Amino acid sequence: MKGNEAIAEAAIRAGCLHFFGYPITPQSEIPEYLSRRLPELGGCYVQSESEVATSHMIYGAAGVGTKVMTSSSSPGISLMAEGISYLAGAELPVVIVNIMRAGPGLGGILPAQSDYAQTTRGMAHGDFRLIALAPASVQEAVDLTILAFDLAEKYRTPVILAGDGVIGQMMEPVVLPEATVGPPLKADDWALTGCVGRKPRKVSSMFLDPDELNAHNFKLKARFAEIARNETRFEAYACDEPLDLLVTSFGISARICRSAVDAARSEGLKVGLFRPITISPFPMDALREIIGRSQRVLDVEMNTGQMLHDVEMAAQGRCPIDFFGRCGGLIPSAEGILEQIRASLAQLPKGGVP
Repeated sequence: MKGNEAIAEAAIRAGCLHFFGYPITPQSEIPEYLSRRLPELGGCYVQSESEVATSHMIYGAAGVGTKVMTSSSSPGISLMAEGISYLAGAELPVVIVNIMRAGPGLGGILPAQSDYAQTTRGMAHGDFRLIALAPASVQEAVDLTILAFDLAEKYRTPVILAGDGVIGQMMEPVVLPEATVGPPLKADDWALTGCVGRKPRKVSSMFLDPDELNAHNFKLKARFAEIARNETRFEAYACDEPLDLLVTSFGISARICRSAVDAARSEGLKVGLFRPITISPFPMDALREIIGRSQRVLDVEMNTGQMLHDVEMAAQGRCPIDFFGRCGGLIPSAEGILEQIRASLAQLPKGGVP
């Protein structure tokens, strides 16, 4: 399946029968696919008039206890920012797919990873953080889409699936869960379903009392800390031994890095790869441990160095860090990364790891 279509079908099999969104390249196959599939299943597909409207439509759907998803690409996600903040403040479980394109501004339609900082730091106004998952293959995009719905429901929070144009457009074999439609959202104790026979409920992000808002923000902070303890995911590839060089990367660029690492190891070089799967919360402790037995780090991204700040925090100044980036729609090659690996290793003192 094409990545976008696989994500859409995975959402259905996770139990999502409601989608609101607006087409934008390179994710337009997601709404296109769901516009056909959801009516077949008795679901609801609405093409909104704008991404601004989309973010408030999913707020309404989630508020009444409906599993709901939207998807967009970089500029569209920016337009949703206000609504995403409302969703986080109101503790509403939704899944938001971002198939990233090159920027800033209108940029171009080719793949990029230029929304890392937005996704992991400044998703919107206010004091909150969201879960963000970064797949490196179409199969992983399927698996993480289903996981996104589970985590959104478990922690009552929006969850971002952060892919890119390569993931969205490439075709690979996938294995999908057998269930055509998964379980409904468990929202019996908070959703707005009509208050006959029970006490009234309220779904809102407005807290006019400063003490109440202070308590609410610290509740969200504590929840994110719980998520960080329980839900961080990563891949540590060829990292069991002390390393001369650790390569860090996420998403599709990490997949390319893996080929480069294999080539380097075939030359007898002590090189490994660390790939965060949850880019928020970032698996800081796991990376710090591996950096502690590495002589040097090479960070590779399809941007100008946005995850680099997290890598630097994990390193805590214990070793030099190099950066290799491509942006604007350019995709790094395994050969180019291997060349940079050799260049980074050439900076080590003779002998490398004892």
